[in-house]
Amino acid sequence: MREKNRKEILANLVADLPELESVYKDIHAHPELSMQELRTAGIAANHLSALGFETTTGVGKTGVVGILRNGNGPTVMLRADMDALPIQETTGLEYASTATATDDGGGTVPVAHSCGHDMHVACLIGATGLLARSRSAWKGTLMAVFQPGEETAQGAVAMIDDGMLNRFPKPDVVLGQHVMSLPSGKINWCEGVVTSAADSLQIRMFGRGAHGSMPESSIDSVVLAASTVMRLQTIVSREISPKECAVVTVGSLQAGMKENVIPDEAVLKLNVRTFDEEVRKRVLAAIERIANAEAEASGALMRPEITPLHRYRPVRNDTQATRKVVEAFLEGFPAGSVEETKPTMASEDFGCFGAGWNVPAVYWFFGGEDPAAYAQAKRDGKLGFLPTNHNPGFAPVIHPTLETGVKALVFAALAWLAA
Repeated sequence: MREKNRKEILANLVADLPELESVYKDIHAHPELSMQELRTAGIAANHLSALGFETTTGVGKTGVVGILRNGNGPTVMLRADMDALPIQETTGLEYASTATATDDGGGTVPVAHSCGHDMHVACLIGATGLLARSRSAWKGTLMAVFQPGEETAQGAVAMIDDGMLNRFPKPDVVLGQHVMSLPSGKINWCEGVVTSAADSLQIRMFGRGAHGSMPESSIDSVVLAASTVMRLQTIVSREISPKECAVVTVGSLQAGMKENVIPDEAVLKLNVRTFDEEVRKRVLAAIERIANAEAEASGALMRPEITPLHRYRPVRNDTQATRKVVEAFLEGFPAGSVEETKPTMASEDFGCFGAGWNVPAVYWFFGGEDPAAYAQAKRDGKLGFLPTNHNPGFAPVIHPTLETGVKALVFAALAWLAA
């Protein structure tokens, strides 16, 4: 029966693909920063309303929630994130972004969908369209959520703080996916922890400015910052057991404006990834210890100012619900295209929804790399040269990535909604 339902729902996919490709290219060419996704949200809301969904906009500022009731049965939530990154795209695609936007600091920055959220939106638009037009093949309630601000860990919390858990039906399961640097057409899954915890911090370090010719009159904040960066790299290599996992990345170091002026302060921005809460606490404590010690060693007159920026908690897949989704994938996708994998050090705020409602959640990955290019890079030992998420050259091949993402959402939803 489920196979018959799948075929009925997917019957329109081939005909829908040109329009879905057009939607994807449009969103890719018009990216929006976190919590600024008004245009993208409008596209999603107009699509849901046209299909007959009860559509609510402005949830958590720019979030969209659509509800489609189709008789008695479970409630299934499908989620896609909408935001882009402050990155200058270098893909060279004809639909590449040339957009700029004003960031939270008031500066003008380039914007690009270098993480794949444009593909997520297109896939959810595709899946909701197929399901809405084939209501005889399923029963229950479908909830489509287009979420803002995933890249800054703001969006899911903002939607929840805006009353999402009480304003909309409680789902029986929460489902989501992410396009990754895997061969297009492939699906990866795992039980338990899927993505790591992540903490972003800013460290403001204080020195004493001076003329570049008079270093003896300064407390050089550049040297202080550089020493701190180098020492921070010893946390994972020398304080964390090889049996444990942690990543410490300094993604930004800003100091000074001119080559002959020793600046009086420097600002570091760090990102920490961990799976275990005790490891997380040790890493964060070590960062604070090292920053303070390096400042003291440099003779700084003030202790560093350490400010938390964003925090993601680990995403955990419910075992029973995951097995249900995987069974649906194995039935629907060709043999060999669905594989179990290990947790990733990437992070996500998707887990907030399942935790907020206290319901099972399942999150999986689907490939976006050209299969031939991926295979050649693997043979040449150059997989590391392929642009990954958050690389300015990252952009999924449209086909069969789009078809795979749409089908995955449909198959997963039908594991609960099949008539």
